[in-house]
Amino acid sequence: QVQLVESGGGLVQPGGSLRLSCAASGIDFSIYTMDWYRQTPGKQRELVAMITRSGRTNYVDSVKGRFTISRDNTRNTVSLQMNSLKSEDTAVYYCKARFGVTQNYWGQGTQVTVSS
Repeated sequence: QVQLVESGGGLVQPGGSLRLSCAASGIDFSIYTMDWYRQTPGKQRELVAMITRSGRTNYVDSVKGRFTISRDNTRNTVSLQMNSLKSEDTAVYYCKARFGVTQNYWGQGTQVTVSS
């Protein structure tokens, strides 16, 4: 079965860095677009960054210049390097694999807390 497992979340001070990883299994990882979303209580899940099968990336404006998404098709992993973290980056972060309209898979999420 398909599994997406996030790791790397935690508590970090403002201005600090974290690197999230998502390990995928059960899919042909190289053909999927991979997304990172985040969600805070009472708000809709927000698309933070995406990387296509060809490596094209896109980011929400609020993280441009601070976050970098990358993928390793040999290890079936997608990562999100988060620098210069702010309190407003506090959220549960989810990875998502998508291909076409119907093939969408989510991880269980990892908590990121930015606080002094």
